[in-house]
Amino acid sequence: MNLWGNFALGFTYLSPVVGVYSLFGSSLANGGPPMIWAIVLAALGQLLVALVFGEVVAQYPVAGGVYPWARRLWGRRWAWMTGWVYMIALTVTIAAVSYGAGPFVAIVLGIDATTTVVVCCAIGLIVLTTLLNLGGTKLLARIAFFGFAAELVGALVVGIWVLLTERHHSIGALFDTYDVQGDGSYFPAFAAAALIGLYLFYGFEACGDVAEEVRDPGRQIPKAMRMTIYIGGAAAFFITFALVLGVPSFAAVFAGEDPDPVSTVLENAFGSVGFRVVLVIVLISFLSCVLSLQAAASRMIYAYARDDMIPGSGLLKRFSQARHVPPYALSLAALIPVVIILGSQVSDDALVRIISFASFGIYLAFMMVVAAALRARLRGWKPSGTFTLGRWGLLVTVAALAYQLLASLNMIWPRTPDVPWYDNWIVAVGAAIVLGVGLLYMLLARPYRRSDAAHGDAINIVTPYPGEARSTHDK
Repeated sequence: MNLWGNFALGFTYLSPVVGVYSLFGSSLANGGPPMIWAIVLAALGQLLVALVFGEVVAQYPVAGGVYPWARRLWGRRWAWMTGWVYMIALTVTIAAVSYGAGPFVAIVLGIDATTTVVVCCAIGLIVLTTLLNLGGTKLLARIAFFGFAAELVGALVVGIWVLLTERHHSIGALFDTYDVQGDGSYFPAFAAAALIGLYLFYGFEACGDVAEEVRDPGRQIPKAMRMTIYIGGAAAFFITFALVLGVPSFAAVFAGEDPDPVSTVLENAFGSVGFRVVLVIVLISFLSCVLSLQAAASRMIYAYARDDMIPGSGLLKRFSQARHVPPYALSLAALIPVVIILGSQVSDDALVRIISFASFGIYLAFMMVVAAALRARLRGWKPSGTFTLGRWGLLVTVAALAYQLLASLNMIWPRTPDVPWYDNWIVAVGAAIVLGVGLLYMLLARPYRRSDAAHGDAINIVTPYPGEARSTHDK
C-alpha cells in the first residue's frame, strides 16, 4: 500500500457516513442539536491517541497493531490481554456495522426491515466483504480508495443539497438544547448523546494493523493516521451539521414520532427516487467500512496466531503469499460477527447495545496501549522512529490516557434505572466477561509463553546486581 491506500483503509474503517447515519437519530433524541459538539470533542481526544500510536508504529511497524505494540512496550502478558480485548471488540464492531447496514439494504430493495430481514442482509454483507478481502491486499487498497472517494463526494453532495433545499433551522439551533434535559442539568443528556462521537473516531489504528504491507511504514502510517482524523472528522461534522439543520421537527424526534430522522431528511430533500440513489452511496460506505474492519481484524488475528497466542494458531497464522492475505484469519473475522448478529435477535435494542460494547472494547484496548506507552516513557523509553513528539510526548500521552478514561466511563455509565440491573450495566458486564474469560485462559493455558518473539524491549532496566541486565518483559 502507498500513503493514499493506507489512509483510505483508515478512513473507510472510521467511515463518517456509517457512524453518523447509525447513531444520528438516537443522539439527537438524547441530547438535541448540541450533540454535534461531541464529534469535535471526540476528534480532539482521539487525535491525541493517534499521535501516541504514531510514535509507536514508527518504531515498530509490525502487523497486528495494538497487540505487537503492547508486546514491545510492556511485555507478553499485557500484550496478550490487549490483543484479546481488541480482537473481540473488532469482531463485535464488524457485527455492529453490518447490522446497521441492514435497514438501508432493506429500503433499497423495497422490503420491510423486519428483524429477520436485517439479520439476513447483515450476514450477506459479511459474506460479500469476506470474498472481496480474499482477493488480496491490492484489491483491498483499490476498493478502500474507491469507498473513500464515493463516501467523501457523496457526503459533500448530500450535505450541500440538504443545506440548499431542506434547511429548517438556523445555526443557532446548534446551541439550543430545546429542554431535552427537563428540569435538570444538560450534562447527562449530552453525555448520553456523545456516543455518536465515541463510535466515530476509531479506525485510524487500522493504518497500523497492515504495517507490513505498507511502503515506508515508519513515515507513511503516522501521517495516514492523522489524515484519517482530520478528513474523517471534518466530513462527519459537515454531515451532522447538514442533517441537524434539515430535520423538520426536533419535537417529533424527541417524542419518538420520527425515530429515523436521517431517512426523513434525505427523502424530503431528494424525493423517493433520489433517496434510493443516496442510499446506494450510503451502502457503499457500509461495504467499504466492513471491508476495512475485517482486514484490520484478520491482521490482528494473524499477528496473534503467528506468536501461537490462541487455539488454532496453526491454521490462523497461514498467509497467502500470492494474495498477501491470511485466509483462515479472514474466515474467523467473518464467522464471529455472524454468530454475534444471530445472537442479537434476543434484544429489542440490539444495535445500540452492540455499538456500545464495541466502542468500549476498542477504547479499552487503546487505553492499554497508551498506558503501556506512558509506563515505558516514565521508565526511560525514548521513541526512536521517524515520527516522534519530542518534548511534548509525555504531556500528549497523559492527555490521551485521561481522555480515554473519561470516554470509557461515559460508555459504561448506567442510564436506564427502570430496567433490571444487568440490563442497565450491560456494557460493563460484557466487558467484565470478556476480560474474565481472557484472564482465566491466559493464567491456565499460559499462551504468552509459546513464543520467543521480541517483547518488553522498548526499554532496558539494569538490575542491582552487577552484570545482570534484563528487559522489562512481563514485570
